[in-house]
Amino acid sequence: MAEPRRRAREHGIPFDGTPGPFNAITDVPGVEVGYSTLISGDGPLRVGDGPVRTGVTAILPAGRGAIGSAVAAGVHAFNANGEMTGNAWLTETGSLSLPVMITNTHAVGPCHRGVIDWVVANRPDLARGWLLPVVAETWDGYLNDINGAHVTPAHAMAAIDAAVGGPVPEGIVGGGTGMMCYGFKGGSGTASRVVPYGPDTYTVAAFVQANFGRRDELRIAGVPVGRLLADADADADARGWDGDWAAPPGAGSCIAVLATDAPLLPGQCTSLARRAPLGLARTGTTGSHFSGDLVLAFSTANRGALTSTFPTADPTADDYAALRFIPWGRLDAFYEAAVQAVEEAVVNVLTTATSLTGRDDHHAEALPVGRVEDLLSRRLGRA
Repeated sequence: MAEPRRRAREHGIPFDGTPGPFNAITDVPGVEVGYSTLISGDGPLRVGDGPVRTGVTAILPAGRGAIGSAVAAGVHAFNANGEMTGNAWLTETGSLSLPVMITNTHAVGPCHRGVIDWVVANRPDLARGWLLPVVAETWDGYLNDINGAHVTPAHAMAAIDAAVGGPVPEGIVGGGTGMMCYGFKGGSGTASRVVPYGPDTYTVAAFVQANFGRRDELRIAGVPVGRLLADADADADARGWDGDWAAPPGAGSCIAVLATDAPLLPGQCTSLARRAPLGLARTGTTGSHFSGDLVLAFSTANRGALTSTFPTADPTADDYAALRFIPWGRLDAFYEAAVQAVEEAVVNVLTTATSLTGRDDHHAEALPVGRVEDLLSRRLGRA
């Protein structure tokens, strides 16, 4: 009987911090997530025909109705062996006004076009100006016919149309469909943290597309789970994949998106993004040269204040924008929340993703959560 796949906390895995009601990026009010998942075909790879194990993820910072109204944002490259389009303009202005798309490495172009096509069809007023979509990627070529043109602009549009709030599906969905993580089946995952701030309460949340790490690096709740699993099974493949494969252990990438409703300046969003790799490190990675680990962080507060519009007349006495923000000296609790949310989001990927076989019968085994529970129970029980 197949092992049930549940979120990490449902397996008794301990984490620091207090999650929001969904323990997801959608705990930040207004944020919506949508997927297009593509799974078809089996057997030998025939480029253009499959097998297909891929997809598209859309993250809408303030929902479909607010596309075009900018929020504060910042980006960070922990290791820049990857792609995130639109980040030059995002860095220049500190603003984000379109959906964030995540897909496979060779599908960045179709998703970029798909965002433009969606805006042309649904917001022709915005299409009169320039559009610089943010599309990020990780490489799923171990399981997927990545060189086949399977992801189309229509799939990107469908992911935007499918975006909703509430609970977020995890594991083998959307852009994470064909990904690996620590030598086990990877994918999409999310988590959130509540941050009290005087009389107010804010949320910091993470979404990850996890496709990184060597199996022997994996740590959960501080326990070297990957090494212990290999020690217990002399036949275990520490690479975590089988078949004819040249990529070194740890190759892959991770895209992390951080969202918060705390009022932050663009520079503070960048600082928040810089903390995401600390959450990745808690799960064991040391940051492979062959892993493109890119982070985008945004704040939904002050929405619209950073929107760029063409001037139609000379400025008046009222032509100013204002930003309310958390003082720099009080950001530590938000940094801590970001680290905690990223860590849990990665572990949620591993506990929810199911085993999957793809091109050339390459197989990605799911994390054996029953064995992990036993290891954690023994190790943490002694502490």
